[in-house]
Amino acid sequence: MFLKELSEISGVSGDEGRVRDFIRDKLTAWKIEHACDSLGNLYAYKSGSKKTEKKRELMLAAHMDEVGLMVSSIEKSGHLRFYKVGGIDESFLVSKPVVVGSNAVPGVIGAKAIHLQKKAEREKPLEVDNLYIDIGAKDKDDAARAVKIGDYVTFAAEAAQLGECFRGKALDNRAGCAALLEILQRDFAASFVAVFTVQEEIGGRGARVAAYRLNPKTALVVETTIAADLPEIKEKDQVTALGKGPAFTLQDGSLIAHPRVLERLVAVAQEQGIPYQFRRFAGNFTDGGPISCAHEGVPTGVISTPCRYLHGPASLINLEDWRKVIEVVDEFIRTVMAKGL
Repeated sequence: MFLKELSEISGVSGDEGRVRDFIRDKLTAWKIEHACDSLGNLYAYKSGSKKTEKKRELMLAAHMDEVGLMVSSIEKSGHLRFYKVGGIDESFLVSKPVVVGSNAVPGVIGAKAIHLQKKAEREKPLEVDNLYIDIGAKDKDDAARAVKIGDYVTFAAEAAQLGECFRGKALDNRAGCAALLEILQRDFAASFVAVFTVQEEIGGRGARVAAYRLNPKTALVVETTIAADLPEIKEKDQVTALGKGPAFTLQDGSLIAHPRVLERLVAVAQEQGIPYQFRRFAGNFTDGGPISCAHEGVPTGVISTPCRYLHGPASLINLEDWRKVIEVVDEFIRTVMAKGL
């Protein structure tokens, strides 16, 4: 199902090459026509059994990038300072193992020892300016032989199945990429395009380019979204919950879901007897926003796998939720391409 392999690949926004190569190898093996644009989006042109020229009417999208860090400077001591790339909760960072650069140099995120921190420092998460990456270098020259300014940094995390759940880094949105790979192995009557986009975490830049290139009539974004179903959080604030099925977006910070796309997603789930939920949060953004605004406008919706601890080094999804996302997307493709919206 490719979840483990995709989760463990490093691919921070702007550095998606290893993820793209993994997916491109699969497309090549399956003899699916594919291409890249200059920004790095990967387009998979899935041909239907009925020969048709309507390859670009339906666009599916899942972003390849993950949140991460970037080396901003090397201190005299050999410690690395860094920027955040995308939305990372700084409370996740202290003491986390990481890998730096294309050579995957191991390191750990450090901070001033707690017994040296003032009371005010101990009462709130340390900001990035107060953190550093320790790669075990003895000084700046030693560190510079291993890494350089501008190197990307990702969490070092091994993916694993936990009962009915799956744990790993970068599940936002490698879970969506894995779902599209499952879809692309299936047979469909009509043709469509699946786009593995870049730079979603820093503003949906890849999706904007892809939508202008394809100018689709309909689009569906396959995403991962917040599940805050934790003991101390009221139900209305949980956004989504694990084990309750795919989540459909009504609205987020970049998109109001097109009503006909949303209605079709709901109808497909109901017809298949698949439980579903609505994402109870109107914040953040997805690739749906820039896609929906391309050219004269594109009817766009978002389906997501709920995910606990999003953007952290150990996110958690329910595998049955993820499988049901695939089944809803499958039938959505078939009905839209056969009947339209």
